[in-house]
Amino acid sequence: MEKAQEWMNIGIDLAKEYGLKLIAAILIYIIGSWIIKKITRATGKVMAKSKYDESLQKFLLNLISWALKVFLIIIVISQLGVDVTTFAAVIAAAGLAVGLALQGSLSNFAGGVLLMIFKPYRIGDLIEAQGVLGVVKEIEIFTTKLTTPENKLAIVPNGAMANGNIINYSAEGKIRVDTVIGVGYGEDIKKTKDVLLNVLTSNPKVLQDPAPSVNVMELADSSVNFAVRPFCKPKDYWDVYFGTYENCKLALDAAGIEIPYPHQVEIHKEA
Repeated sequence: MEKAQEWMNIGIDLAKEYGLKLIAAILIYIIGSWIIKKITRATGKVMAKSKYDESLQKFLLNLISWALKVFLIIIVISQLGVDVTTFAAVIAAAGLAVGLALQGSLSNFAGGVLLMIFKPYRIGDLIEAQGVLGVVKEIEIFTTKLTTPENKLAIVPNGAMANGNIINYSAEGKIRVDTVIGVGYGEDIKKTKDVLLNVLTSNPKVLQDPAPSVNVMELADSSVNFAVRPFCKPKDYWDVYFGTYENCKLALDAAGIEIPYPHQVEIHKEA
């Protein structure tokens, strides 16, 4: 009985000493989290009105949110009576150890900062980097997310992106679609060029500036190969690519121009 009373007294003393501090710390955390959300949303609205780049908006908002959360945690810990200076020293030591263990992540963070500064691509751009072709979906602090033509999500580290080669197909606002069409040696070259060029100019998704071109590319073993090269907007690339082959085949058949069978021509795709 005396032992139980003793434990009860200890519990009461602890409650008196730390109870209010614990309640205050919990309240500070809840209110602080709510304030951080409000600040983040307000900052996002200001950036949107100021017409900040969308990728830069998300990057900065993530950075601000994490910085405020770390600051809030330090305040909560200090409210519990922990010496912040001692805690800061522990964090610094732990940070050094973690930093050494996470060199790759720090490299990705630095890469993300560089991408934000130099802006080699933006959200919505069609790019090719690190062996991945896709549309930029999101640029985060450590990674860049791409949506591939197969509608797969590719996540590429920013460190590799910042230090590697990047081909941005959207930067110029137009892209050339390279296709190769072969016809028989007995066919009239001028007539064939006219038919193929008419296919390109009649496609509303093909740009007229720069003008599409049709030229003899190669005298192959069984066919005369034409380089058929329309320009289009990056978002229309695959529609124009597949449509060009289909419409050229239909137009050549309608004009009575022979396409050798089997048609074994290497397709060259150049940026």
